[in-house]
Amino acid sequence: MTYDGDNPQNQSAPTINDVAALAGVSKKTVSRFINKSPLMSAATRDKVSAAIDQLGYVPNPQARALALRRNFMIALLHDNPNGQTVLNFQKGVLSAIKDTELALAVRPVDRTSADILSDIESFLTMQRPLGVLILPPISERDEIVDLCKRLDIAYIRIGSTVLDEHAHCVASNDREIVRKLIAALIQRGHKRIGFVRGPDDFRSPLERENGFLDALAEAGLKPDPALMEKGSYRFDSGLQAGMNLLQHQDRPSAIFASNDEMASGVLHAAHGLGIAVPDELEVVGFDDTATASHVWPPLTTVHWPIEEMGRLAAMKLVPDFLGEEAAQLDLEQVIVPSHIVERSSARLS
Repeated sequence: MTYDGDNPQNQSAPTINDVAALAGVSKKTVSRFINKSPLMSAATRDKVSAAIDQLGYVPNPQARALALRRNFMIALLHDNPNGQTVLNFQKGVLSAIKDTELALAVRPVDRTSADILSDIESFLTMQRPLGVLILPPISERDEIVDLCKRLDIAYIRIGSTVLDEHAHCVASNDREIVRKLIAALIQRGHKRIGFVRGPDDFRSPLERENGFLDALAEAGLKPDPALMEKGSYRFDSGLQAGMNLLQHQDRPSAIFASNDEMASGVLHAAHGLGIAVPDELEVVGFDDTATASHVWPPLTTVHWPIEEMGRLAAMKLVPDFLGEEAAQLDLEQVIVPSHIVERSSARLS
């Protein structure tokens, strides 16, 4: 820090080097303090804090970004047809970074485009985020992860099953929770259970279908192809699947749809055909979105912890910026368990 005589107007702004010199620590240690890193002793933290207060030092985010060759931003890449899923995940991320100087940039991409990799590379090269959060289904593509590695950008993959090493993944337990859900229906006497699958290019429909099949196998029941319909995770596909299933002569007594949007379509199909839910047909969904509680009757469903997954993913991606909470977190945690929410469309107990 330099002075021009006694004129405070000519006093230059203190720098991180001035803080380090006054505190008797390295510039890296000052940077750790600014980033609220837990990797320093209380005594060192007090010395740096006192030096900052004495000098009136204000961190320069642009200078720090230049030094790190990164912006103080994390990026979210997604191509998900369920807008509520993306919003709920964002809520979790933003709750983790709310008391920091970090920002979240949301980048939708087109997984069907031949240019998806070059588009993502251009975005990451231009924005230089600290790290990337990747939502399904594109989190299932290894070439996107390879791109992050080549650009030396940290990443976390989100999925319905474990997709990567623990340090790079946050997942839910879709297969296990669906097995429990269907087992509960079977326990109550349902033998003919319809199933509405999600889109083929997602991993989550496969995990949920495997849970459905696991429960049937454990109960000694064979899957009936006539009771299994494809869907797209959208309402209209659930409506059509419900009409197909419910117009069978030997129709199912319960239907599980792989998400709430399709389950609500099944409810509409049942209403249109004059089939009472839950007295004549029980319907269950997956996700526990707002749709589940707004339809009639309200849906029994699986609460998919996507908001908590977003919070954990942010904590794992940038722990040095998140202070004591991240320091106390088990960053090796991968699975965020789902749970069943019982409402009026199906009785499980």
